[in-house]
Amino acid sequence: MIGKLSGTVDSIAEDHAILDAAGVGYLVHCPASTLSRLVVGAHATLMIETRITDETIKLYGFFTAEEREWFRLLQTVQ
Repeated sequence: MIGKLSGTVDSIAEDHAILDAAGVGYLVHCPASTLSRLVVGAHATLMIETRITDETIKLYGFFTAEEREWFRLLQTVQ
């Protein structure tokens, strides 16, 4: 599993960013609070939560491990 990504912010969209890590562009879904702190062309390190379903593999990125833990906790709510 991917737990952390570091690289250059390639682009930012409404709900995700593309992080270039050693020439590979990872599409990382992020909350607005994280996206607002990213700058295209700047270096960034994101804590990653990897979610795998039958249809997709999605990466969710957060600036802190605490934010990632809150995301994990919210995923357990039914």
